[in-house]
Amino acid sequence: MIHQAPILTIATLLLTAFWVPIIGMFKKESAYYIALAAIFIAFAAACGTLYSVLLHGPIHYHMGGWPPPWGIEFVIDYLNAGVLVLIALISFLTTISAKKSVEQEINRDKWPAFWSLYLLLIMSLMGMTETGDMFNMYVYLEVSSLTAYGLIAMGEDGALIASFNYVILGSVGASFYLLGVGYLYIVTGSLNMADLYRLMPGLYHSKVVFTAFAFFMVGIGIKMGLFPLHVWLPDAYTRAPSAISALIAPTMTKVSAYVLFRIILSVFHIQFSTMIIPAAKLLMWIAAVGIIYGSIMAIAQKDIKRMLAYSSISQIGYIVLGLALANRMGLIGGALHIFSHAFAKGCLFMVAMAIVYKTGIRNIDEFKDLNKKMPFTMAAFCVAALSMVGVPPTAGFFSKWYLVLGTISGRHWLMTAVILASSLLNAIYFFRIIEKTYFSSFLGGGGHGHHKTPTVVMTEAPAMMVIPILLMAVGILAVGLFNFQIIHHLLQFIVPGGLA
Repeated sequence: MIHQAPILTIATLLLTAFWVPIIGMFKKESAYYIALAAIFIAFAAACGTLYSVLLHGPIHYHMGGWPPPWGIEFVIDYLNAGVLVLIALISFLTTISAKKSVEQEINRDKWPAFWSLYLLLIMSLMGMTETGDMFNMYVYLEVSSLTAYGLIAMGEDGALIASFNYVILGSVGASFYLLGVGYLYIVTGSLNMADLYRLMPGLYHSKVVFTAFAFFMVGIGIKMGLFPLHVWLPDAYTRAPSAISALIAPTMTKVSAYVLFRIILSVFHIQFSTMIIPAAKLLMWIAAVGIIYGSIMAIAQKDIKRMLAYSSISQIGYIVLGLALANRMGLIGGALHIFSHAFAKGCLFMVAMAIVYKTGIRNIDEFKDLNKKMPFTMAAFCVAALSMVGVPPTAGFFSKWYLVLGTISGRHWLMTAVILASSLLNAIYFFRIIEKTYFSSFLGGGGHGHHKTPTVVMTEAPAMMVIPILLMAVGILAVGLFNFQIIHHLLQFIVPGGLA
């Protein structure tokens, strides 16, 4: 059974996604439970895959028995086995937490279609993580985008426009990626990543390869919301149903970041973007500007979901910065930040979902006394906020620490300053929420506080919502406390030989 685990992660979700709308025609409520069961099986299969990789090393799973490079293969190594479990776990927790929110925000007639698209989205993210084939990657990339367009469009007023903008930019991104695949196929005759990695060094001075690389960078840059290709992201995250914001924010851009790692490290070799063309240097400056821009824009927002969206643009910059540093500490820091940010941003968007579900409030100025109304939810928010700022022992501290070590190791002092400055900016926009929530009664609330005190009753979100939020907060602390084990067992293997 464990030998089939890599395909079970995909097949379970794909087959269930087709059955959900059919069964949902007769009993709409059942769609959710079927989806949840499928995601749990996929999670178990992902854990089985990780266990197998840790025990026996990377897995090569050949589709239909065809050996590569003719056939498509799934290649699961240490990094993507970890990313696979990360996506499955976050998807599972988000799905448990999302039930009430979806029932509140989505028309009952759309539930089966919603859960079907939801399953296809998770399936495509897992496929992107596992595949060892460039064209297969494109197929999964498109499935993830198409399902996301549909899910975002089910949101509040303005969701259709946000989704339409995403469709246009997403299509441009996909076209760029596909052109890149086409150009590589022209010069190599292969689509298999391992095969391309073997053939690439002999083609480093081909203009076709340069062009393909540029197309990949732009295409994936759009998909992951990298500054300045991020323009679709704030509206999409803000207008989407709360449950979808909570799913795509921690998973979708992280998987795209993983794809960027995969292409630069496992298709082109790191030397190509550091020595042959100055891509790493360019990415480093783009990431640095994105980090500061996202943080400043987040400070300017009043809507919590929009603030978190701009914060995501900033955090994606950290991941790309780690990759662009192209040294051991930088790569480990960037990869660890995929994990730390996925848990933190997932937790924050789930908190936003719970607040919207329980109070209908999204304006940060109205968060007064929320700690008394929703103590557990806001406690989890504080843990996630501290991780985003980079306070030990949370996950965010350790990923930023490795990034800082990477900047020092490469003598990029300005990048060190960018990381430290952005942490201060993060502190500004998260601590103002903590201040509003916890301390507004003390700070200038004295005049009216006397009348309002009796009316503050604890109205926590349902347990089904709160428990996954608390588990995400535990995940943030776990990634922080066990960062050495994660690096030792999973992340250190991404560093190419010979890198300092």
